[in-house]
Amino acid sequence: MSELITAELVDLDLSAETKDAAARSLAERMAASGRVTDLEGFLADVAAREAQMPTGLDGGIGIPHCRSTHVTEPTLAFGRSASGIDFGAPDGPADLIFLIAAPAGGDADHLSILSTLARHLMDGEFTGALRSATEPGRAASLIRGDAPEAEAGAAAATGAEEAGAGEAGAGEAAEEPATAAVAATPPAAAEPPTPAAAPTPPEPAAQPAAPFRIVAITSCPTGIAHTYMAAESLEKAGTAAGVEVFVETQGSAGFKRLDPQLVADADGVIFAHDVEVRDKERFAGKPIVDVGVKAGINRPAELIAEVRQKAARGEVSAPARPTAPMDKGAGATDSYATRLRKWLMTGVSYMVPFVAAGGLLIALAFAIGGYTINKAPSVADHFVWTEATSWAALLFQIGGVAFGFLVPVLAGFIAYGMADRPGLVPGFVGGAIALTINAGFLGGLIAGLIAGAVVMAIQRVAIPPVLRGIMPVVVIPLISSVIVGFLMFLVVGKPIAALQKGLTDWLSGLSGANAIILGAILGLMMCFDLGGPLNKVAYAFAVGGLANPNEGSLKVMAAVMAAGMVPPLAMALATTVRGRLFTKAERENGKAAWVLGASFITEGAIPFAAADPLRVIPSAMAGGAVTGALSMAFGCTLRAPHGGIFVVPLIGQPLLYLLAIAIGTCVSTALVILLKGLRGASAGSPADTPASDASGVTVAA
Repeated sequence: MSELITAELVDLDLSAETKDAAARSLAERMAASGRVTDLEGFLADVAAREAQMPTGLDGGIGIPHCRSTHVTEPTLAFGRSASGIDFGAPDGPADLIFLIAAPAGGDADHLSILSTLARHLMDGEFTGALRSATEPGRAASLIRGDAPEAEAGAAAATGAEEAGAGEAGAGEAAEEPATAAVAATPPAAAEPPTPAAAPTPPEPAAQPAAPFRIVAITSCPTGIAHTYMAAESLEKAGTAAGVEVFVETQGSAGFKRLDPQLVADADGVIFAHDVEVRDKERFAGKPIVDVGVKAGINRPAELIAEVRQKAARGEVSAPARPTAPMDKGAGATDSYATRLRKWLMTGVSYMVPFVAAGGLLIALAFAIGGYTINKAPSVADHFVWTEATSWAALLFQIGGVAFGFLVPVLAGFIAYGMADRPGLVPGFVGGAIALTINAGFLGGLIAGLIAGAVVMAIQRVAIPPVLRGIMPVVVIPLISSVIVGFLMFLVVGKPIAALQKGLTDWLSGLSGANAIILGAILGLMMCFDLGGPLNKVAYAFAVGGLANPNEGSLKVMAAVMAAGMVPPLAMALATTVRGRLFTKAERENGKAAWVLGASFITEGAIPFAAADPLRVIPSAMAGGAVTGALSMAFGCTLRAPHGGIFVVPLIGQPLLYLLAIAIGTCVSTALVILLKGLRGASAGSPADTPASDASGVTVAA
C-alpha cells in the first residue's frame, strides 16, 4: 500500500493565484506520481465537487476533494501559499491547501487515515507546525502522522517561548512579594475564641447534576473531509462547554450507528450535514438543530447553545411514526430472525410505491375501458385522442410497466438491506430472472436473499489493495450477478416457479370452506402487527397475484384490503360509542382513525395498540379474521391494490364487501369495549383517573 502523501506531493511555495490553478498544480504532482490517470477528467470531478459547496474553512485552510474514477489510490497533495488563495471561506483566503483524491471505491483503511487528517486540521498546533515546516519531507511526515503531535507543537511554539521568557520571569518576580504579603498577613484577628459548639452531623453531599448530552450526525457529499472535521469541532466545543457530545460520522467509510440507548438518553440532537441523514427517525421527538456541515465546523459553540436553548424551551421535533409492538426495541444486536425480517421489510417498503402507482392505473383502466382493455394494441402504434378506450389502454400499459418492476425492486432492495449498495445489481438481476422463468413473487424474494448473501460472502474475502478501488463498481457486480443468475436459472429457479404455479392454481380453484379459511388467516395476519412484517407479507402475497390476475387472486386482494381496514375503523367506533374507556389523546386519535381506516391505512390503530396491546390487538385480529372470511364467502373481488372505500366501484360485489367490513368492525369494537370495560370495572376507567392522560399518552399516526 503506497503512502498517502510523499515529499513529491508537497509544494511549500505554491504560486497559484486561484483555486482552479492551485488544484491543477497539485493534481499535476499526483499525475506525475502515477496516482491520477486522466488529469483533465480528475480536475473536472474536483470542479464539480467545488460547485456543490465551497471547500474553504476558517483558519486559512482550503480542502478541495472529490471521488473520481481517474484516481488509482487514495492520495493527498499539500500546497502552502504565501499570498493566500480564495476557497470561499468566511474569514478570507487559505494559505494551507490540501487536495484529497479518493478512488470511486476507496478502501476503508485509507479513508480512515483521511478522516484522521480532517480531525487534525481542527488542531492549531498541527496547522502551526505545517506553516513553519521548511522541508517537503517534514510536511509530508506531519500529515501522515509519523511525527508525534507533541513534537510538532513544540516545534511551532519554540520561538514564541524564547521571545516571552523575559516577560515571564518578570511576572514571576512580581508575584513573589504579593505571595509573601499574603502569607505574612496575620489572622483576622483578634476575635476572642468562642467555645466549641457541639458537632453536627454533616449534610449529605448533593449529587452532581448529569451533564447535558448531545448526539450529532455529520456528513458531506463526498464523505471524506468535512464530515470528520465537523465531528472534531463539535466534540471540542462540547468539552469546552461542559457538554457531552457523541458524534456519528456518516462518511465514505460507512458509519457505525450510535448506541440506541445513547440516542434515547440524549437531551438534544445536532445534524450538521449536506446529504440526507440516514436512519433519521431514530432522533424524532427530541430538540434538533439542523444545519449544513460547514456550520458544524465554523460555529459549533453556537449550535450547542442553540440546542440547549431549544431543550430549555421544550421545543422538540415531530414524534417518530409509531411502530407495532413487536417492532419496538430493535437494535444493533438483533437476532438473525429479526435481521431477516428487516431485510424482507426493506424490499417490501420499496416495492409498495410501484404497487400503488401500477395497480391503481390498471384498476382505472379497467374502470374506463372494461376488462378486455388488456387485449388493446400498444398505444405507441395506435392511439386516438378522442376515444376513451385509447386512454384506458394508455393507463393500462403504463400501469403494466410499473407493475413489471415489482419483483426486481423487491429482490433488489432485499439485497440492498443485506449488503447495502453492492447488493442492488445482483438483486435486480435475480428479480428480473425470477420474472423470466415465471417464479413470481416467491422467486423475487428468494433471489433477493441469495444476492445479498453472495455479496456479503464476497465482501469477506481478503482482496489485494490494488483491486480494492474497483471492487464495488466492477468485481462485486460481475461475480455476484453470475452466481445469482446461475442459481436462479439452473438450480433454485425452476422449483420455485413450479411452487408459484401450484400456488396460483390452488388460489384459482379455491371455493367453499377452503376460501373462507384462507380469508380468515389473511385477516389475522393483516391485523396481528398493524402494518408490521406479517401485515406486509400478507399484503405482498395479495399484490403478487395481481401481476397475473385470476378469480382466486382477485378474491385474495379483496380479503386482504377489507381486513386491513377493520382495526382503525373499530378503534374509531369504540372511541365514539364508549369514549370514557379511552384517554383524551386516544379519543382525538379516534377522529383521525375514521379517515385512516377508510383509506386502508392499518397503521391508524397503532396508537391504541401501543397503549394497550393485550386488549386492542386480539380484538383487531378477531374482527379482521371475520371480515376476511366473509369477503371470501361473498366472492368479493378487487383489482386495485390500495384505495379503501375510494375504489369501491372497482370491487366485485361491492355492497357485500362493505357489509363484511362493517361486521368485522362491529366485532372488533364490541371486543375491545368488553375487554376495556372489564379492566375499568376492576381499576377504574381511564377517563375517571386524574393521571390517565399523562400515563396513557399516545402518538398520532
